[in-house]
Amino acid sequence: MKEQSERHLGDFTATPSLLWLVPVAVLVGVLAAGISLALLDMIGFFTNLLYYGRLSVSLVSPDHNTLGWISVLIPIGGGLIVGLTARYGSEQIRGHGIPEAMERILINGSSVAPRLAILKPISSAISIGTGGPFGAEGPIILTGGAVGSLIGQMFSLTAAQRRSLLVAGASAGMSAVFGTPVAATLFGVELLAFEFKPRSMVLIGIASATADGLRMVMAAHHLVHPQPLFPIPGHPPVHGFALFGAAAVGLVVGLAAWVMTEAVYGAEDLFKRLSGHLHWMWWPMIGGLIIGLGGMVDSRALGVGYDSIHAELLGRLGLGALIALFCTKLVIWAGGLGGGTSGGILAPILMMGAAIGGILGHILPGATAGVWALIGLAAALGGVTRSPFTAIIFAFELTHDANSLLALLIAATVAHLVSVLVLKRSILTEKVARRGFHVMREYAVDPLEATFVREVMETDVFTVTPEQPLAELRRTLAEGSPHRRQRLYPVIDPDARLLGVLAFSAVLAERDGSVTVADAMVSAPVSAHADEILRGVADRMCERELGVLPVLSREDRPRLEGLITEFNLLRARQKLLTEERHAERLLYPLGRRARTQITEPPALPVTPAPAPDDPADELGPDASLPRTPVGSSSPTGRGLAPEPQVAPTPTPDPAGET
Repeated sequence: MKEQSERHLGDFTATPSLLWLVPVAVLVGVLAAGISLALLDMIGFFTNLLYYGRLSVSLVSPDHNTLGWISVLIPIGGGLIVGLTARYGSEQIRGHGIPEAMERILINGSSVAPRLAILKPISSAISIGTGGPFGAEGPIILTGGAVGSLIGQMFSLTAAQRRSLLVAGASAGMSAVFGTPVAATLFGVELLAFEFKPRSMVLIGIASATADGLRMVMAAHHLVHPQPLFPIPGHPPVHGFALFGAAAVGLVVGLAAWVMTEAVYGAEDLFKRLSGHLHWMWWPMIGGLIIGLGGMVDSRALGVGYDSIHAELLGRLGLGALIALFCTKLVIWAGGLGGGTSGGILAPILMMGAAIGGILGHILPGATAGVWALIGLAAALGGVTRSPFTAIIFAFELTHDANSLLALLIAATVAHLVSVLVLKRSILTEKVARRGFHVMREYAVDPLEATFVREVMETDVFTVTPEQPLAELRRTLAEGSPHRRQRLYPVIDPDARLLGVLAFSAVLAERDGSVTVADAMVSAPVSAHADEILRGVADRMCERELGVLPVLSREDRPRLEGLITEFNLLRARQKLLTEERHAERLLYPLGRRARTQITEPPALPVTPAPAPDDPADELGPDASLPRTPVGSSSPTGRGLAPEPQVAPTPTPDPAGET
């Protein structure tokens, strides 16, 4: 029976109910793609109208406008409109877009207000169309997530299912804008889903693929830019000594990730100092002034900047132009976001990372400045967002350049390493943390999912018989008894078959000397089995609000095998803690040999909760009493013999010689 039960355990927890969400994910992908492409058209419309005085939806840069100093007024006006929209529409339109999506997932059960799905893209289109140095992907991710959430709210779904659809919509929006379905899927899994399970990955992948398929159809009819978004000329593979250069780019860009993050939140802190003198509604206007003045220094830094990124990847910008572009973009991007306007961060990160790579490319050998710009682009995305896999695939899908993959891996990995060492939180999670929430980005197998009940249960159990009077049991459990710390007493027959359980509180509440264990016991208790994994037992305890369960055999008339408490669940972390904290040397120098010693495994220090105390009763609390084995000779109960545990530990023999 044990083998049959364990054979039913699988690698994943997905059920056939996931299948009916697949067509919903397709619908989310279609709608998110449509809205995302419409947002790009709105950005193009405002840019053409305000900077060039023409009616067009083509996505252009404000770089070539001839307005002169009058152009400074355009981002100021855009900031005014965004501030008014946030004040009287929804304050949630302010910000990057991605942290807001993360916040919806964390605190609102993945539900998004319908008006946010309308106001966010409009305000972002105005902000970016008036010269804001932001990307469209952040607002698109939040808008696509809002679409997925709204569709999810139309059905009877759990919060986890709504989360999957929200992230599916966000990833579909990113896929539609950049034509990067694989990177968009990885982005959703790495950053937004907070899990790596089929219920999320399948829906995210389907929605992203659907959005990209729709984009390809539109590209075939010349309605959008064909893929890849940033094609670059072919070049020899980056290998040999140049790979050390990729590591150097990753190191520099990893430090630059700290600069970018500090710049954004430093600017935000400066604006907050104005809160006592100026309402936050006016802050985007100040940010617009910074953007307008920066545009006079280098107009290539304005707008989404896709053409500037492409120029960097083609190596068309000189050293001075790259330095000016990086500095200008950093200042106006930080100033705009610090003022609370609406816009994304991915495109600016790509531009600044490519600028750093291009700058270093003028001194690094082994590749052209454009290739080094591509390496810097991937390193920046991996270091700033802490999503290295997304960064590598994203750079590849943007360019279809397979000859740089190894260099991209090295640069993104090094930048990620530097970033996690110098920054506690990323530019995305810092905003969530400032709102009072903590985001853990490390995903690992839960010890409860990898541990069986039999590995942690208590087998030294004090048991009682049904005919035993409670008064006699009270005397047995008087102060000084080692059994009184056990909070649940299994009631068994002579064959160790469970008849019920008796709570310690029932013993304390006994006032009638004629009451027996059979009168006070629970005859059909919630139980566990030794071949179960702890996750199911923990869920059962949580649902029923129970702290201890009897462990039974899988028989028609089950036998008692032990007890498991919530404190035993903590022992599931014992192996994990040992693996993470216990350092040992397993290989020894020549001339020495290792021998195997049988030792007890290190015990997790777990202190069981003391039994409930009745101040009027003679059974006072005594939490300091240790557990002692109880044998079958106990006059009032029987014990289950504990199972011995041994663990081989290699130890060196100082006197041994080979």
